[in-house]
Amino acid sequence: MSWPQTSDHMEMLGQAIVANSAGAIVGHSVAYGELTLTAPLPRIVDALTYLRDHKDYQFQQLIDLCGVDYPERVRRFDVVYHLLSLTQNHRVRLKIETDEDTPVPTVTGVYPCADWFEREAFDMYGIFFEGHPDLRRILTDYGFHGHPLRKDFPMTGYVELRYDDELKRVVYEPVKSVEYRNWDFLSPWEGADYVLPGDEKVEAK
Repeated sequence: MSWPQTSDHMEMLGQAIVANSAGAIVGHSVAYGELTLTAPLPRIVDALTYLRDHKDYQFQQLIDLCGVDYPERVRRFDVVYHLLSLTQNHRVRLKIETDEDTPVPTVTGVYPCADWFEREAFDMYGIFFEGHPDLRRILTDYGFHGHPLRKDFPMTGYVELRYDDELKRVVYEPVKSVEYRNWDFLSPWEGADYVLPGDEKVEAK
């Protein structure tokens, strides 16, 4: 069963997936030409197995798994799974929510390629994946403190690395002045309602 890439057909696909998932997938939306599904955290393995194995969907490939940080929420993290069906020529996004303490069941048993994706989400966001065979940092250095893609991670980090000429080796030192990001969450296409640094030098026309 092939699904054309139109908003109406994606809406029908989302409805069918939710209706037939036995509660493993609980919601769907279509925006910007893309279908997004939502699942309860404890059912993520069931949800992905269903999407992979159902004869009408056949999402055989996990293209990406990533985290998103919404620090104002109680469950601050989204874990987002991007799937591809080669036989149906269709893509879908599946999202779950979690917090800093609640582990997400690993999906390496469903998609083995999730191994390094989950390690990256753990490294960058501090999201824990229960049952992962080797959950350790993958991009940052040994002994790195914090998770760099969290919105509350300081721009300067917590530790400075430099070469000490007297000791003739690399040393790690705590950053003395921590600078935090100023998040205004405005799209660059919308434009800010204040003067951006450097704009004051431009003559008004």
